[in-house]
Amino acid sequence: MELILSTSPAELTLDPACQPEPILRSNLAKLTLDPAHQPELILSPRLSELTPGSACHPEMTLRPGSTELTLEPVHCRPELLDACADLINEQWPRSRASRLHSLGQSSDNFPLCLMLLSSNPTPGAAPIVVGHARLSRVLDQPQSLLVETVVVARALRGRGFGRCLMEGLEVFAQARGFRRLHLTTHDQLNFYAHLGYRLGEPVQGLVFTSRRLPTTLLSAFPRAFPPRPPCNVLSPTAQAAPRAPKGPSLPPPPPLPEPLTSSSLLPARPLPQNLLETQYCDLRGCPIFWMEKDI
Repeated sequence: MELILSTSPAELTLDPACQPEPILRSNLAKLTLDPAHQPELILSPRLSELTPGSACHPEMTLRPGSTELTLEPVHCRPELLDACADLINEQWPRSRASRLHSLGQSSDNFPLCLMLLSSNPTPGAAPIVVGHARLSRVLDQPQSLLVETVVVARALRGRGFGRCLMEGLEVFAQARGFRRLHLTTHDQLNFYAHLGYRLGEPVQGLVFTSRRLPTTLLSAFPRAFPPRPPCNVLSPTAQAAPRAPKGPSLPPPPPLPEPLTSSSLLPARPLPQNLLETQYCDLRGCPIFWMEKDI
């Protein structure tokens, strides 16, 4: 209802014909999600507060369109653990206890789980968990991170939140001195290619890291150790004379198979390196693409 002041200060009239609907600021009281709107990432001045040793607080503020988002570590918002577990299990069903345990391992020393949060239109209510991603260190590559478990709420997909999440991860990693991101995907190659990712080689993510274990020691774990020599090795000059066999002699061994010639070998098939085929597979045998990006 609109207020109209007359020429007389003491007289106040209301125009009943004019009854506009209440207007709420979309960035404060209402979450506007326009499927046709693909906004670009805009970082607020709070980004300048980022430091490698920052404490638990919202790391950055993203404003895609009129929707205000924040990217925060899971271990800084324990009250949102359940909501985050529900979001991930919506895409990859798993035991709830196992999922909560995995999220509980998040720390500033990596692996680190990040949530993309939206302010809740209900006053005093908890933020809405829009997306999630996990960052892990990469073996033998101190300036690289492995991005895993990237997911956006199913009801909010196709509206630019996935792009905001990935670009926010880049800013987060850059602020901590990392220069490259690695990831795997089964069917989202075009999405990541539009973000600047290219096909790469497999890397090994570290499930845990410790300041007491240097990288040189960790790098020795996946490598095979050389075979140990037998304990009782005699020199050729010190070998004892062979004893005479007792009883009937054994039959001679069967002849060895003929060695394969080069003509019998099949020509090596060239390894595919494109966005349609991959030489790599996951643990279930499904084709998987390794991608990377310099940031």
